[in-house]
Amino acid sequence: MSADRDIDGWLAERGVTLMDARAKARGVLEEAGLTRPGKARMSEPKLQRAAEVLAERFFQVCSDPGCLQVASASGREPLRVEPRSHCARCGGSANRRAEVAFLEMCHQRGVQRVVVVGGSPAVREELEAKLSGAISLRMVDGTERRTADRAKSDLEWADLVLVWGATELHHKVSTHYTHPASSHHRKVVHVVRRGVAALLDEAMIHLQRAR
Repeated sequence: MSADRDIDGWLAERGVTLMDARAKARGVLEEAGLTRPGKARMSEPKLQRAAEVLAERFFQVCSDPGCLQVASASGREPLRVEPRSHCARCGGSANRRAEVAFLEMCHQRGVQRVVVVGGSPAVREELEAKLSGAISLRMVDGTERRTADRAKSDLEWADLVLVWGATELHHKVSTHYTHPASSHHRKVVHVVRRGVAALLDEAMIHLQRAR
């Protein structure tokens, strides 16, 4: 005999905790013939099909405006989830939300090559892991000697240069990028806040202003 589960509890495990969202989800499951009004439990074999039905119909999304915009354009109906960790776009992470938004803006603006000057080794690794598949990255260790010629090469190569002054960044390295030739000045962004989300937010503000 198959086990069964509480439907509301099963939905809550997937972030469908808000009353309106739960009512929408149940309505779709009832339309699919997987449950009926007033029924509290569902058999385990039906739950797999229920998950497929919800995924086909809904885009699970948090309250972030950027995530809501993506959900609305997805072709599926947005379904608000709480906690944010169930959001299909950002997974509840401020860093992830910023990474996705930054890549979307790079695509819109034709930005393909980005240099990041500074940042800890762990942060540089994170940026490479999250961004390098979609854009070309050069990560410059702010604690190691950088010649003027190599910095010039970075500036000529890049569409965008992020100089991360609030991190591990020696003045002798940053100066090569913060005093570029006038032809490169518009692509250089000075970031004075810590954190990946702050870095990418500043980059997006720059790209918006440069339109």
